[in-house]
Amino acid sequence: MAFWSRRKPIGTTEPEGPYKLRRTLEWPHLVALGVGAIVGTGIYALIGIAAGTAGPAVMISFAVVGLVCACVALSYAELAAMMPVAGSAYTYSYSALGELIAWIIGWALILEYTVAASAVAVGWSGYAVNFLAQIGFPLPAPITTGLEAGGAVNLPAIVIIWIVAGLLILGARESATVNNVLVIIKLVALGAFIVIAAPHFNPTNFEPFAPFGYGSTSSGDAKVGMMAAAAIIFFAFYGFDAVSTAAEETKNPGRDMVIGIIGSMLVCTLLYMAVAAVALGAMAFPQFAKSREPLAYILQALGQSLAAGVIRTAVIIAVPSVILALMYGQSRIFFVMARDGLLPRGMGRVHGRLGTPVVMTMAVAVVCSLLAGLLPLKDIALLANAGTLAAFTAVAASLLVLRVREPQRTRPFKAPAPWIVGPFAIFGCLYLFTSLTQRTMTWFFIWMASGLVVYFLWGVRKSVLARGGAAPSSPA
Repeated sequence: MAFWSRRKPIGTTEPEGPYKLRRTLEWPHLVALGVGAIVGTGIYALIGIAAGTAGPAVMISFAVVGLVCACVALSYAELAAMMPVAGSAYTYSYSALGELIAWIIGWALILEYTVAASAVAVGWSGYAVNFLAQIGFPLPAPITTGLEAGGAVNLPAIVIIWIVAGLLILGARESATVNNVLVIIKLVALGAFIVIAAPHFNPTNFEPFAPFGYGSTSSGDAKVGMMAAAAIIFFAFYGFDAVSTAAEETKNPGRDMVIGIIGSMLVCTLLYMAVAAVALGAMAFPQFAKSREPLAYILQALGQSLAAGVIRTAVIIAVPSVILALMYGQSRIFFVMARDGLLPRGMGRVHGRLGTPVVMTMAVAVVCSLLAGLLPLKDIALLANAGTLAAFTAVAASLLVLRVREPQRTRPFKAPAPWIVGPFAIFGCLYLFTSLTQRTMTWFFIWMASGLVVYFLWGVRKSVLARGGAAPSSPA
């Protein structure tokens, strides 16, 4: 069978032996995993960058991205309930669009999960460094920023990545339990910000509402405008798809996947809109746009030093839950790609006692450490967005293809109005992609081209399907 027509069948057998993950998670774990992945550096740090790009019109940016992501979330929910195995967009593309596209999407997902985890680690480092300085333990500048930002290495970002990797190695349920606690801390901190900053709301801070316009226009090496900001804060929304990577470790995936994906998306969209409105109302956006810790900066300027300290502490304690969710997702996607033979199969083995893919988790930690240690937050976030937009487009396309090819297949959850939801998700993602900087798009295509080289050197000959085997999938 030609490589472009090879597809992983839906409804064969679940993996066994050293390639089988344990089902230990339930829907509360999945909602917390989704919220844990979504609420993080995007709202705690990138809101400043986005406000500086669009002004108060960033409120509409949040709404636009939220609508696009809602359509993508519905697509994910249907496919995750129908194919309850690990792999997320990679697995769905393998069954709907074929092996070559699946590999491309798997390669793009490295940008989403690995690069995004690195970006969150860099954002966390900014809060941690400022916190340590305030309590009398300043760190030398060369070890707190990467080479591209004028330093030598971002050591705090590397340290937190390896702490999270160690937790993931211990087990999925253990990681999820810790994640639940961290998510509660984050939500309480954001709620406290809203309550404290809301009384300082000043409507004049919303004038002019769109100082850089409603589109996306070039300004030097960057882009400004409402849609340019949307392309940046898109980073703040994704993470709900990390829930789909846990399908193979979920006790009742047909029900729990839907609750986890859609529930986490709704909670976070409402929370983001509230936080953004209060932040913009409490302070004129140029004042906090360049801060590495905008929410804490706003509270500090309002004379709420104690509350600012609480926000910083909450970020330091709880934002690692985002790194946990993203590294979890990446390790599971790599794990499935190795199980399918597109990566060396030895990397897809599960540890006999821990029940986790230890080798793959450590490999992800190494790559994240290199990125977080050397690159600045904005560049990492934009590159991660490019990979995610590609994956989201593939998921929506897979939804439509399988509705046509296999209309009678059992679907525990059906996305409403699929021929509206799917195309809107696809065109929305493509438009957001065009709003990225030229530099980001260039690096994205270079990365994808390198992925094709790897596939034709290894995967095209080594995949399970290429060798005539049956790649494990989900039960019918």
